[in-house]
Amino acid sequence: ADETTSRPYSVSSGMGEDLIRFVIRRMPDGAVSTYLSERRPGDRVKASPPFGWFRPGQHPEFRFVFIATGTGISPFLSHLRSRPENPPILCLFGARKAADAVEVDWLKRQCDLRLAISREKVVGAHHGRVTELLEEIPIESTSHYYLCGLDAMIDEVMLWLENQGVALTQVHCECFFSAAG
Repeated sequence: ADETTSRPYSVSSGMGEDLIRFVIRRMPDGAVSTYLSERRPGDRVKASPPFGWFRPGQHPEFRFVFIATGTGISPFLSHLRSRPENPPILCLFGARKAADAVEVDWLKRQCDLRLAISREKVVGAHHGRVTELLEEIPIESTSHYYLCGLDAMIDEVMLWLENQGVALTQVHCECFFSAAG
């Protein structure tokens, strides 16, 4: 990577923390993820200010659900670190392998977490895709649903929620990566 190579990453630290955290998946041929994985304490990395409109828990007066795949858990970690008194009623988190599911023990202490691991069997986790857990989502007329991660998951969950009668204005999405990639 050089000074002009950049990638958007979501902050996973909480507001007011003394450090900044990210969840970054190292890609074998990834210019930025490889570069970042080679940094050592004291190395400098240039970062731009946050941008975007995805704000998990932005309607604190309503109950809400988080659904994430992979690094899509980042903004939900940030919400839970920033507003631990306002957890989701349920958090569904899907990953390919157990090693890809970050902060699981911490998440379990913060909220009602259901973990799905698709490519290996893990004790205490559903073996399969996170979308196989959709029936566990409480459907309420005023609840909001926050989806972050793989585009295929987002599409499937949005269709399912729509079929449950959830208004699209109550569904908030951030696509982190494409199933085709």
